[in-house]
Amino acid sequence: MSAGAMNLQRNSSEPANGNHAVIQVENLWKKFMVRHNSNYSLKIKFLGLFQPRYRERREEFWVLKGIDLQIRAGEAVAVVGPNGAGKSTLLYLLARTLRPDRGQITITGRVAPIAGIGLGFHHELTGKENIFLNASLFGWSRRDVRCIYDEIVNFAEIGNFIDMPVKNYSTGMVARLGFAISVHLDADILLLDEVFSVGDAQFQEKCIKKMMEFRKKGKTMLLVSHARQAMDLLCDRACLLWGGTFVSDGPVQKVLQDYAERTGRL
Repeated sequence: MSAGAMNLQRNSSEPANGNHAVIQVENLWKKFMVRHNSNYSLKIKFLGLFQPRYRERREEFWVLKGIDLQIRAGEAVAVVGPNGAGKSTLLYLLARTLRPDRGQITITGRVAPIAGIGLGFHHELTGKENIFLNASLFGWSRRDVRCIYDEIVNFAEIGNFIDMPVKNYSTGMVARLGFAISVHLDADILLLDEVFSVGDAQFQEKCIKKMMEFRKKGKTMLLVSHARQAMDLLCDRACLLWGGTFVSDGPVQKVLQDYAERTGRL
């Protein structure tokens, strides 16, 4: 992250957190099926009828186990944890892209598409067409989208690629366009997935400034990231997801210290 980004300061006029929860997660469980020895060959499937070693085995993997989380209006919370801990899965559940196997999610307000991963993009469509598509799914009319179209394109910094199919984009370009769309849809809640893992330092600094504007408007953010400076600058608190459950919740630096102790990277 650039020195400019690190020199940004919290704005003292930032609104105080509201008293009511806009995200309430209670006893949330989510599982996936892991397939072992899977094979699409008809010959192997036939052999499996007679020899167990050729048969496919399926195993339940519980990625989230009894998660409880409460986020108040205007609060910014970071979720940290090792790869495979279920951080992105939690975002998908909050975005209603996945459904929980158990538990309850209550959300008050409009949730923007997950920023940073281009979720919902149709890769055969152009960047321009995906802007209109994503905004329409969010309830915007084409006339309304035209009013913010130039802002989105200028923010994304992908130039003439905006008229090319998204399948030709790099991972960074998809992330920049996805972030640009999400932060311009005037949502109440913004979900961010590793938005600082791609793009140059200048773009990362621009993202931070945009999120600070988002906070000053009293919006709510849930941020999945490993960018320590950004978390410390933007977030009120952090939660450590480990082994499918939250094992630490509190000030950012404390939670990062807990994380370091668990990984042995002090």
